[in-house]
Amino acid sequence: MKLNMKLLLGASAFVLMSLGSTASAQDCPRGDLDERFCDVDGDLVADIPTDPSELVDPDTLVFAYTPVEDPAVYAAAWSDFIDHLSEVTGKDVVFFPVQNNAAQIEAMRSGRLHVAGFNTGSNPLAVNCAGFRPFALMAATDGSFGYEMEIITYPGSGIEKVEDIKGGQLAFTSPTSNSGFKAPSAILMAEYDMVADRDFEPVFSGKHDNSILGVANKDYPAASIANSVLHRMTEREVVSEDQIVSIYKSQTFPTTGYGTAHNLTPELQEQIRDAFINFEWEGTSLEEEFSKSNEGQFLPMNYKEFWAVIRQIDEANGVSYACE
Repeated sequence: MKLNMKLLLGASAFVLMSLGSTASAQDCPRGDLDERFCDVDGDLVADIPTDPSELVDPDTLVFAYTPVEDPAVYAAAWSDFIDHLSEVTGKDVVFFPVQNNAAQIEAMRSGRLHVAGFNTGSNPLAVNCAGFRPFALMAATDGSFGYEMEIITYPGSGIEKVEDIKGGQLAFTSPTSNSGFKAPSAILMAEYDMVADRDFEPVFSGKHDNSILGVANKDYPAASIANSVLHRMTEREVVSEDQIVSIYKSQTFPTTGYGTAHNLTPELQEQIRDAFINFEWEGTSLEEEFSKSNEGQFLPMNYKEFWAVIRQIDEANGVSYACE
């Protein structure tokens, strides 16, 4: 009887704790954020926890760059910045090569990823589902930033304009990608009355470089891609300009957003932000790689303003930010 009573009391305590936690979580504004997060200040990103027991201050920081191209290339490209981030924070920093957007989001949601660059399209899901707090993006030295979605084909494909894709195949990258899926889906529907599966066969390559190489090698007749990736690949001579023909170019979108997990200590989040904003690019591995797409600094930004157009595209596509 005593054992059963202890179990009952323990279970009751657990239920009360759970109810208390749930009630506490529900008693705050959050908009589209997952129920684990609050947004008292209305900036559309998760607030830093006010309960010290919910904050983390890891000895080793894990950093991941959006999985758009060969992870080995970017482990080298980010090496000088990682050394800088380690020096500023006084912590070990490791580069975590992720293979897809879903794995990157899940890594932050589960607490295994602390600092990240999430691509344009996956930023809203990372913010709402994983508690990502973006604060910067890459920009040119003159302050300009962004990239365009382009629909590309190869010479002699028989595709000279967007309408020629009808009845054929179009390669996307992944469902969470802005330029690789969400933006072209909305644009094709709104401007050309073209819908996947009805007017063309959609296929998914997984990453922008896969789509670009697929078109260059004539595996895909057409693909929607981020032209910033295309520029870097042509600069590295992975593909040549005469292998690619562009038949559509969109408005300019924000690039990869950089930020932290919401539950790092405020002091650590501020140190990480300073490491990005005050990084000296000249002569670094980061400059060597990203100057190929005309980027040379980290520009402070806020998610609410800079990602407004992306949220509008998501709304047009019926995208849900619910965690699954």
